[in-house]
Amino acid sequence: MEPKKNTSALNERDGVTQPETLSTQVAKSIQQFRRKTISSDELISKILKGDKVALSRAITLIESTNPTHLSKANEVINGCLPHANNSIRIGITGVPGVGKSTFIEAFGKHLTSLGKKVAVLAIDPSSSLSHGSILGDKTRMEELVKDENAYIRPSASGDSLGGVARKTREAIILCEACGFDTIIIETVGVGQSETAVHSMVDFFLLLKIAGAGDELQGIKRGIMEMADAIVINKADGDNIRKANLAKVEFNRALHLFPLKNSGWNPKVTTCSAITKEGIASIWNTINEYEILTKSNDYFNHRREEQNQYWMLETINEQLKNQFYNHPEIIKALEITKQKVLTHQISPFTGAIELLELYKKL
Repeated sequence: MEPKKNTSALNERDGVTQPETLSTQVAKSIQQFRRKTISSDELISKILKGDKVALSRAITLIESTNPTHLSKANEVINGCLPHANNSIRIGITGVPGVGKSTFIEAFGKHLTSLGKKVAVLAIDPSSSLSHGSILGDKTRMEELVKDENAYIRPSASGDSLGGVARKTREAIILCEACGFDTIIIETVGVGQSETAVHSMVDFFLLLKIAGAGDELQGIKRGIMEMADAIVINKADGDNIRKANLAKVEFNRALHLFPLKNSGWNPKVTTCSAITKEGIASIWNTINEYEILTKSNDYFNHRREEQNQYWMLETINEQLKNQFYNHPEIIKALEITKQKVLTHQISPFTGAIELLELYKKL
């Protein structure tokens, strides 16, 4: 009897072989390049010359959780720091589906057409189960990724609070040293990410959409107080009327809040990332904000506050890492967990006991 043929669509037909798309010589040279270690001074030199490959390698270095990479990463950051702080930093947030990536591509292309150099630091959410991320922002920004004056770096949020990558702050410094004068940070739009992004940017832009039931959700004191501009996206086709109505609602809501410390009155506008309508006026608004805040010295004062904030955040992070990675704490933690599970001690008592132990180590 003849064997039964496999009729599955996933079955590979006999005789079909994959063509050789890459020569072994090229593959070998790429592997050797990736294995080659570059000194901190060489990385710094290449970054200051505008080398995007060196910039990517440096960001990978600072994102690494390997303790051996920490000192080298600090050397690169300190070497780039004198050449940083010469950009406008823009945070862009909004609920998933609001069109952040499409908007950033249209906005970024407008900026590069004006001669600007744009770096996009896009934070992708990590799965709490598999801990993986899609990192698909480059595929959603097909035109911008091919622009010589643009750089897109997707990073996984990992276990960072609110979906802001652990080393986004340092990545900003490296991008500025590489010559990018406009830094855009895209959040995952999960709620708490807004607070973290607000603490590392000059201008905070909130993207909204009309007719999707989120107008009331957007009129909340926390997010409204942080926003320097509210942009109702997808104002095209049949949605133009709804977008204009949403603009009126948000304008009314903004009048209920006191004047910002910056002296800036937040703006509400509409745009379409598809038709590019309203994109240019958003950049004009950001320019107005920059001129105002630099004239009243709020711009520099805000950055000084942010530097202090991130110093304290780094201390908190380092203390946490040292605590959880200490061999004695690792052993004691498992024992304490079992005591909590069997109700021998409360979670609060267990935490205090572990902290007291750590003090003695």
